[in-house]
Amino acid sequence: MERLNSKLYLQNCYIMKENERLRKKAQLLNQENQALLSELKQKLSKGNQKANASNSILDLSLSSSGSQNPSSSSN
Repeated sequence: MERLNSKLYLQNCYIMKENERLRKKAQLLNQENQALLSELKQKLSKGNQKANASNSILDLSLSSSGSQNPSSSSN
């Protein structure tokens, strides 16, 4: 009985060490995931800003060409 108790105690110690190792690994992976998510959000934000700027330029060129068409067609 005492032998079984010692064996179970050692198994429990091993499981607790493994649990601590996995907890630390999960914490590091979570930090890495948060950093990558933040980086992705920044890239998407910059991409959206560039797309919006391109769309604004396109809108300006369309509106200026649109205003030229009626005057040229009325000539």
